[in-house]
Amino acid sequence: TGTLVYMFLETIGIEKVKTKLSVSYVDHNTLQTDSRSSDSHLYLQTIASKLGVIFSKPGNGICHRVHLERFARPGWTLLGSDSHTPTAGAVGMLAIGAGGIDLAAVMSGEPYHMRMPEVLGVKLTGRLAPWVSAKDVALSLLSKTGVKGGLGKILEYFGEGVKNLTVPERATIANMGTETGATSSIFPSDEETYRWLRMQGRGKDWVSIPTPERPEYNDIIEINMSKLEPMIALPHSPGKVVKVSEVEGIEVQQVCIGSCTNSSNHDLTIAASILKGKKVHPNIDLTISPGSRQVLKAIAKSGMLADLIAAGARIL
Repeated sequence: TGTLVYMFLETIGIEKVKTKLSVSYVDHNTLQTDSRSSDSHLYLQTIASKLGVIFSKPGNGICHRVHLERFARPGWTLLGSDSHTPTAGAVGMLAIGAGGIDLAAVMSGEPYHMRMPEVLGVKLTGRLAPWVSAKDVALSLLSKTGVKGGLGKILEYFGEGVKNLTVPERATIANMGTETGATSSIFPSDEETYRWLRMQGRGKDWVSIPTPERPEYNDIIEINMSKLEPMIALPHSPGKVVKVSEVEGIEVQQVCIGSCTNSSNHDLTIAASILKGKKVHPNIDLTISPGSRQVLKAIAKSGMLADLIAAGARIL
């Protein structure tokens, strides 16, 4: 939607954007396969510079992952023209997906209006068992809410189990909240948040935002992470969730690891560890999509990238 947003701003004659921070990402139409793609990228870069917008070139990574690493701040509000924008809720940021015209209006100084959402409390207890991942927490939630159970709601995570999740794991859960139809998902900003921001060289951006159990929650869902099994969503809906053990033995043709939901160094290291010294089955196409250049550099430095390539994975 970037081109649309910029053309709208040019039409109404905006010279500089009015937001504290605006970032333009090229992470969908990334390949310059012909002159139109190249021209589009050149336009996006030059107009961003003109309007005072930070430009992220193709190859820097997926907007949700890169924004989490570089710009997400606890207590700030983020509006993004993609439904998975709430990924930044992993660090206590109120992040909401909206349309391109809404973004253009906000960048020109207009307020963003929305119906006041309900707040659904998601209480997490316990810790993830071996082979159970943050994706299973999100799928467990989906099995309880369905794909429309979050409509008009913000999902707020709390409980003693939160401290047992890293920021990348929280990002996976916040990202997947979109599949419930939720307006946003948000975690507290705690010591784990500070540790992660400090690792990113952004410790100064941290503020403490605890989320105690609120009496004003419209409803509460409880998930004991210690009791979760690996889960899977079957075709053709993310809400069609069953335990992996129930579908064991079904043949697959393609495995895609990464993208904006499970693309951290931790996620890809687990995949590489499983594949080390093995070969991908000849009937399976395996793709790996690192979430950011930072993640790609990390798995390259650790040797995990070489293990994935040697196993027969295709790096996207």
